[in-house]
Amino acid sequence: MSFSFQVEATSGAARAGRFVTPHGEVETPVFMPVGTLGSVKGVPQDTLEELGVQILLNNTYHLYLRPGVETVRQLGGVHKFISWTRPILTDSGGFQVFSLSELRKITEEGVAFRSHLDGSSHFFSPESALEAEIGLGADIVMAFDECTEFPAERERTRQSMELTLRWARRSQHYLEQHKREVPWHGEKTLAAGSEQTQALFGIVQGGMYADLRRESAKRTVEMDFPGYAIGGLSVGEPRAKTWEMAEAAIALLPADRPRYVMGVGTPEEIVQYAALGVDMMDCVLPTRAARHGLLFTSQGKVSIKKQCYARDEGPLDPNCGCKVCRRYSRAYLRHLYSSNEVLAQVLNTVHNLSLYLDTMRRARHAIKLGDFRSTRSAV
Repeated sequence: MSFSFQVEATSGAARAGRFVTPHGEVETPVFMPVGTLGSVKGVPQDTLEELGVQILLNNTYHLYLRPGVETVRQLGGVHKFISWTRPILTDSGGFQVFSLSELRKITEEGVAFRSHLDGSSHFFSPESALEAEIGLGADIVMAFDECTEFPAERERTRQSMELTLRWARRSQHYLEQHKREVPWHGEKTLAAGSEQTQALFGIVQGGMYADLRRESAKRTVEMDFPGYAIGGLSVGEPRAKTWEMAEAAIALLPADRPRYVMGVGTPEEIVQYAALGVDMMDCVLPTRAARHGLLFTSQGKVSIKKQCYARDEGPLDPNCGCKVCRRYSRAYLRHLYSSNEVLAQVLNTVHNLSLYLDTMRRARHAIKLGDFRSTRSAV
C-alpha cells in the first residue's frame, strides 16, 4: 500500500500512531512546518532533518505560479526539486485563493483569480488543482475546497459547504483517473513494487456553525477518503470558536484515519488539539513569529527585540536543548535582530521550530506511556 495509518496507543482521546507514505513513515501527533515555496524560510533542508522534521507542507498555489508545476514535474517532482526525501503534503490552493478576496470569482466550475505577483489571470477547478498536485508529486494532497469567510451568514455558509462537498467528489474522481501520473520515477526512496499513488484527504468545512460542521464531517466521511482535514479555521474568528468547530467535527471523524486540523496554532494549542485526538497540524506561526522577533520558550513568549535583553548573558530558553539555546545568549540574539542581520531570522526560526517539534515528541511519548495529562499541564 502507498498509504496506511495505524493508531498505536491512546491516552484519553489523544492518540499516538503512524502513517506510511511512499517517502517514509510519520509518527503522530505531528507538527508540519510550512514550506510555502518549497522552503521553510531561512532554514536549509539539512537543518530541518537535524531538527527531526518528519513531513513538510508545500503550497500548490505558490508553486503553480512559480516556478510552475510543469517545471517541477520535469525536474522529477517536488521531492527531487527541493532535495527532500521525506514525506510532503501539498494543500490544494483553496485557502490562498480565498485570501485573494478582491482578485477572485467563484462559480460552480471553480475559481477564476488573478495572481498576486503580476495580476495575470488563472483558473482553479477541483480537477485542475489536483492536476497541479499530481504534477508536484507530494505524498498527501488535499481536495480543492472553498474556505468560508468570517463572519458569514448561515445560508451563505451552507452553500459554501455544499460546494466544497461537490468539489470533494470531483477531486476524488479526478485523482482516481490520473493517479499513475505522479512524477516519482526517479526516486530511490520508493519501496520496490509500491504503487505510485497519492493519498487524497477530504476537507471538512461548515464555517462557524457546529451543526454544519457535523453535517460536513458526516458527508465527507461517507466519501471514504484515506484521511480527513478540518479547514476554514483561523480566518478571524475568536480562538474559542476555532476550538468549538474543530471539536464538533472531530467527533464524527473515523478513528482509523488520520485527522488533520489546518492552520493551528501556538505551542499550547497544538497540545490541546492533540488531546482532542488530532493527528496532524500545521501553522506558519513559529516561522512568521520568529521573523518578527517573537520566540516561544518553556517559560512563555519572549520578544527578543526588547531592550531588557541587551545585556542578558543567559540562553534564550534554559530548558531547551536546541543548538541556538546551547550556543547563543539572549543579548546576542537581540543584537542580531536589532541590527537587522539575516542570521537573526535563521536562528529565531530554528529555535521556534525546535520547540514545536519537541512539544510534539513529548506528547507522543506521554501518550505511549498513558500519561498525556502531565504533558498538557507542563506546556
